[in-house]
Parts: sequence; C-alpha cells; structure tokens
Amino acid sequence: MSVKSAKDAARAAGGRNAAEPRRTDSAARIAALEPASIRNIALIGHSGAGKTLLIEALLAANGMITRKGSIAEGTTVGDSDPAAVHQQRSVTLSLVPLMLDDTKVNLLDTPGYPDFIGEMRAGLRAADAALFVVSAVDGIDATTTALWAECAHRRLPRAVVITRLDHPRADYDGALAECRKAFGDGVLPLYVPVGSGGERTGLLGLLSGTVTDYSAGESPATRDAPADDAAEAADARGELIEGIIAESEDETLMDRYLSGEDIDTGVLIQDLETAVARGSFHPVIPTSAVTGLGTSELLDMLVRAFPPPTEADVPEATDLEGLHGRSLGCDPSGPLAAEVVRTSNDPFLGRICLVRVFSGTLREDSPVHVGGHGLADRGHQDHDTDERVTHLYSPLGATLRPVPYCVAGDLCALAKLGSAETGDTISSRDDPLMLATWEMPEPLLPVAVEADSRSDEDALARSLGKIAAGDPTMRVERNQETHQLVLWCMGEAHADVVMDRLREQGVKLHAVDVVTPLRETFAGPATGHGRHVKQSGGHGQYAVCDIEVEPLDRGGGFEFVDKTVGGVIPGTFIPSVEKGVRSQMEKGVSAGFPVVDVRVRLVGGKAHSVDSSDAAFQAAGALALREAAAAGRIQLLEPVSAVSITVADEHVGPVMSDLSGRRGRLTGTTSSGGGLTDISAEVPDQELLRYAVELRALTAGTGRFSRSYLRHDPVPSGFSPT
Repeated sequence: MSVKSAKDAARAAGGRNAAEPRRTDSAARIAALEPASIRNIALIGHSGAGKTLLIEALLAANGMITRKGSIAEGTTVGDSDPAAVHQQRSVTLSLVPLMLDDTKVNLLDTPGYPDFIGEMRAGLRAADAALFVVSAVDGIDATTTALWAECAHRRLPRAVVITRLDHPRADYDGALAECRKAFGDGVLPLYVPVGSGGERTGLLGLLSGTVTDYSAGESPATRDAPADDAAEAADARGELIEGIIAESEDETLMDRYLSGEDIDTGVLIQDLETAVARGSFHPVIPTSAVTGLGTSELLDMLVRAFPPPTEADVPEATDLEGLHGRSLGCDPSGPLAAEVVRTSNDPFLGRICLVRVFSGTLREDSPVHVGGHGLADRGHQDHDTDERVTHLYSPLGATLRPVPYCVAGDLCALAKLGSAETGDTISSRDDPLMLATWEMPEPLLPVAVEADSRSDEDALARSLGKIAAGDPTMRVERNQETHQLVLWCMGEAHADVVMDRLREQGVKLHAVDVVTPLRETFAGPATGHGRHVKQSGGHGQYAVCDIEVEPLDRGGGFEFVDKTVGGVIPGTFIPSVEKGVRSQMEKGVSAGFPVVDVRVRLVGGKAHSVDSSDAAFQAAGALALREAAAAGRIQLLEPVSAVSITVADEHVGPVMSDLSGRRGRLTGTTSSGGGLTDISAEVPDQELLRYAVELRALTAGTGRFSRSYLRHDPVPSGFSPT
C-alpha cells in the first residue's frame, strides 16, 4: 500500500479516534506471518529530543493517523499513560507497530529521562536495533552517549535521526559534528537538508543525487538536485562512499574507487545495508516531525537496513532449576519462549503484559507456564504458575487490537495473566523454560510513605503490589527497625510517577521523612538495679536483679554472663533475666533504637519462693538495663555504607569535594578507562538519602554509584541524625 492510499484508507475508517475493526481479516493483517517480515526498533534519546513526535510523524506518513497528536494536549499515540500526560514526557515503554507493505515495524518508544532507564532497557531487550534520536536544537547529553556505548557493547545495529530541523535555533551541522564526536567515525549522513531562505524543505540523497521535496507537506516529490546543491554536497558524498566501501566485504572496491571508477549505486546501497545490519556503520537522516521532512527516507531505511529478528541472538534459556541450558532460535515452530517486558494495569482488563516472543508461537486460548526467578532482592519472590492465554492483542498506544497469534520475533499484549510480572518468562506448560533476565538498575532514592488513615493501609498494600509487579526498578521495603514503609525509586521523577499511580487507584497517602536506622550502645561500663515487686492480693510479683554492663568492640553483638553465687536467683529464672534484657535492647534505652555490642553480667539479685516468676524476672531484667543506661552514657551509632562511584574524569574534583562535605572517607580512586574514574568511599547512610539526585546534578546526569552496608560507627558529637 502506498503512503497516499494508506492515508485515504485511514480517513475512510473515521480518522484518528475511529474504533478498531475486530474482524479476523483485520487481525490477521496486523499479525506478522513470519520473523523475516518483522523489524523491532527501539527509539533512544534524551527527554525532549523528539522521539514521541517523530513516531507521530511516521504514523501520519504511513496513513495510520490523519492528524498528529500533541504532547501538550496529551493526544500522542505513544504517551497514553496518565502519568506521561501529566508530566508531558514519556515515563513508560510504548509499542507502536507500523505496517509497511508486507513488513511489520515495531517501534518501541522509550523514555529519555534517566529516572526511567529501566523502561529503556526493557525496550532494548525487546528490540533488535536502536534508532538514536538527537535534537538539532539541544544536541547530545551524556546519558545518550553512555547508552550508545551500551548498545555498541551488545553490537546492536544503530542509526541516528537528527530531529527538530524546523526550529529557528536548529543547527544541523553542529548536531552532526556532535554525533560524530560522541558516537565515532562510523556515523555518516545519507542525506543533507536543502532549502532556501533558511527553511529546510527537502533532502538531497548523497548516493542517489536527487532531492526529495517536502515543501508541499508529507507527500514529497522527487527531482534532480540543483547543480549548486550537488556541488556543495560533493565532499559529504565522497566521505559517505569511502565510508561504505571501507565496510564492504569486496576488498577490490576501494582500489576501483580510488582509480576513478564510478561504483554502481546499487552495489553501494547493498554494502550499506549489510554494514548497518552488522552494527559497524551508522547512517544519519535529518527529519522534522512538524513538516514531515525525512519521514519517507526514514521509513525506507527502517525496513531495508535494519535486520529481522532471525539475525539477532535469543537470550539464554534453561529449565526451571537453571541447570540445563537450552539453545533456542527465532523459529515460530520451536519451543515457546516469551518474556514480559512491561506490565500495566487497566481498570477494565486488569493486568496487561507487553510480551516479546523469542521462540515458538503464542496463540490465543492456549495454556502457558508463567515463571519469574532471580528478583527476590527487589521484593519479587520466585513464582511458577500455569495459566491460560485467553486473548492476544496488538497494542497501538492505548488501543488494543485483537490478533489470533504472535510468532517468534513479534510483540503482543496479553490481558488477565494474574501472576505475570515484568521480567517473567512465558513458555509451554508441558515444556517450561526460564530466560535469563536483563540487567535491572538498582533504585537508590528512598521515599517513606504513610497512609492517611488505617482504612487506606489495605488499599496501599494492594496498589503497591500491582505497581511493583510491573516496575522492577522500584523496591518496596518494610523496615523492621524504623517501622517505615520505604519505596526505593530511581529518582524524584520516578517517585512522583509512583505516587501519582497510587493516588489514581484511590489510595490516600503522603510522604514523610526517611528515618535512618540507628543503633545504641554503652560508651562505658555501667551498673543497673532492677526491682520488680508488686503485691495486690493473692500471688504477687517479686524479682530483683543487679547487672553490670560494658561495651564490646563494634560487631561484638551481645553477651550475657551469669556471675551470681549462692543461688540468690534460682537457675530457672536466669534465662528470664536474659530474655528481659534482650527485649529491652530491641526497644532501646535512650532514643528508641536497638542496643548492640554490649556484655551484660548478672551479679546479684533476690527471689521469693512464692511470688517470683518468669514474667517478674523478665520485667526486672529490662528495668535493670534501663537503670544502667540512665546511670551511664549512651552512644548512638549510625550505619555507614561502602560506596563505589563512577564519574567522568572532569567531574572527579566536584564529586570528591562533595563527599568530604557528606562526612565521607575516601578509600581510593582508580581509572577505569574511557575517560571514567571509579571512586571508593565510606559514607554515613544519613548523607546518602538524596545522593541519587544530587550526584546526577553534580555530573550532568552521567554519574552512577552503588552502595552496600559496611558497619555502624559512632555519631559525631553535636550531630543529630534523623
């Protein structure tokens, strides 16, 4: 179908908001028949680069919508999530399939804000190629450069789109130079923008020598390039040809070119497509989502240059015990192996899972095994259940279009899988498999929340379970020491999205200050006398004990020593005293934090033949420890973490200075290559509460860190931790 006939069909169907037909023939049309006719492409770029609007332009150019949506109005296809509409930026992974003749192109719109890097990595997991979107106005940020290196490490085929050429401040040449500096010499343009009066109305093909004129809108016309434009682009054309020939497998091609032979354009295009699919050459296409500039050329490149799923590796698979590896290929007739890359909750359909099928064919009304292992540290316990797939859908933003099947290499949506979570493997019930999970970033920003009332606590727990099932980058912690409910998030924007989603589900809650779990210990020896005597008729309560307390070295734990003589306390009540001391240690003796690293000696006491009891001596032991604390000096201990920070070399100075201001102790620095430095330090946890946000500000979004508990150290005199 041509672009024009596709547009006419969309208008006849009722435009952008028309109801999707549910006929079998329509369903079959949007379900790929074989992996060779599929392209899975993730759009990568910083927030505001123009990824979502570029998809709108491609949809309009392909005739799938008759009017482009607006981010400000919340009407784009990709950003249908209420949180994305509220924040006016992508916050989740979104799938937008395009049908280009007989090829299905699955565009995966990923968020560009660093807080949602988990969604971006899920998109890369589902994709076989990456399209990097760079704004001609804002250029490249450090996060985009880091993501390019990550894709290069995976040898993922990549191309570059320079967007927003319609903007008055657009600098195409500057953006191209920035791309080549950041991404390497393998980045070369296939087209250059041309026009008059400062307005770019067409693209000159460096290989074809023709101009595609977009001055009439999204139905471009092709004409020969004016002599002036062709002469101006001669150097770029020569550099492109040399770049393609350098990647060619024909070793004679360069000699023929240098000797003056005019290399056939068809040969160059074939070598270009091979190099792009191999991941060694990265074409650049200029575009404008507003005018439609470059959309036709981009659609052509997506189909011809990017590889089908059959040329990509399938993740490693094992049995449920993880013992026996299975070699899988992208074969529709092979064993079923699919993965949930995103989970959302619909008020009517329940849990909706976006699934990438790597092997086999997923069919409606079929039994499957749903399993998830390896994320227990994130609060996702290992689980294995058998369920039935009732319906399959091909999502287009918020619209779900029924399809009868989903072959290997394709993506689809499943509804009403009650146990499925992001990262889970879906396989055959008779041959269950587990796919190796992709790398999940560690959430490092704690946010403590409380329900507004007791009636909201159950709703909060239920809603958190739903959100956590679809967001492995959020970790839910119920701290046993501070009794706080803490949500570990990737950053402030991520935390805002989580809070908004909880409130959308009717939960009334608020954020509170995070309490650092301190410890208490004795700073020196102390003695305590515990006398618990009560008489109120009948059997009374009588217990007296005397203890001596002394501190132990850090990490010494707790020791209880019986030093009584003469049977002043019967042997049956000695454990009762210890139990009372331990109980009081858990409650704290000064600020309400647990007591650690002490030795308690029981040196004396009294008992009554009738009134003494286990409960009485427990009470006396607790009272004796409190009195020892009142007579002695209590030292607060704060948790200290070992922190490993990776930053660009130019940010080492500010980061180390900041660590000093956080009472951090530097333990080492090493160069990790590539202009990066690893910094090791020991930092009190109190100083790390907002470090995920503040490190990003210090390093222009490029710094990353990890932390692990090290020990508890004394709180400095005059410092009052939260």
